[in-house]
Amino acid sequence: MHSQFRTTAQLLELCEKENLSIAEATIRSEVETSSLSREEIEQRMITYYQRMKEAVQRGLEITERSRSGLSGGDSRRVLAHSEGERVSALGATFEKSIAYALAVLETNAAFGRIVATPTAGSAGIAPACLLTWQETRHASDEETARGLFTAAGIGKIIGHGACFSGAQGGCQAEVGSACSMAAAAICELDGGSATEAVNAAALALQNTLGLICDPIGGYVEAPCMMRNGLFGLHAFGAATISLSGVKSIIPFDEVVMALREVGNKMPRMYKETSEGGLANTPTGLLFKNHKGAVK
Repeated sequence: MHSQFRTTAQLLELCEKENLSIAEATIRSEVETSSLSREEIEQRMITYYQRMKEAVQRGLEITERSRSGLSGGDSRRVLAHSEGERVSALGATFEKSIAYALAVLETNAAFGRIVATPTAGSAGIAPACLLTWQETRHASDEETARGLFTAAGIGKIIGHGACFSGAQGGCQAEVGSACSMAAAAICELDGGSATEAVNAAALALQNTLGLICDPIGGYVEAPCMMRNGLFGLHAFGAATISLSGVKSIIPFDEVVMALREVGNKMPRMYKETSEGGLANTPTGLLFKNHKGAVK
């Protein structure tokens, strides 16, 4: 049975016709095009999720600053704060989720293994969202990893309609895509329909349009790390809004069109060149050639 899709219009038609979730539609699509069995595909995704959790754990153990001086020990600080007396009014879970996302980027800066979701610069968002969801819902790795299939389905559509590359589309293509994918995953894991998950993806992505890629010193650390931490929360917000019944004014496929348009028109200096934005500030320029000194 044909289960391929390139747009959410095609995906939702498939889901409605066959009564499928986005995760299930994505699995079927992969089975059709892969030499692997369904069981192998599902097990591989569970393995990817477990590697994501390992990346979080490794990052939380880092105490030294990275070679660039831009990161290191920050996720531990946020996690420690979540366990202290002055925890945020939103609660410890809110703070832990930030810490988890920061941890993955710190693992990357320390040359550890991460899972690009969809890129290295945005690799903390999906793990932070899924691990937070798993801990809060007391779910298994197998249950949680299904969210990655939902995320992959949304990512497939973004990849066909726009791009994931910061050098091509700015940070909106990296963090924006990751945030959109994670929002759909959380929405579907929490019982949302395929339509609600797509709506969550649209809400998340449209609020990242125009986000520039301006890595300080040319390193995938800052402001990348903080964007991962904060846009993970954005993904939860988008999922919640969608599950409440609020709809995106612009359909997801059109938001992807806007992502492509903005990326094409964005000046080159804001697309991973480190020639503009935060990278070009007086302090940002200090980090070229390892001259930074963040304590």
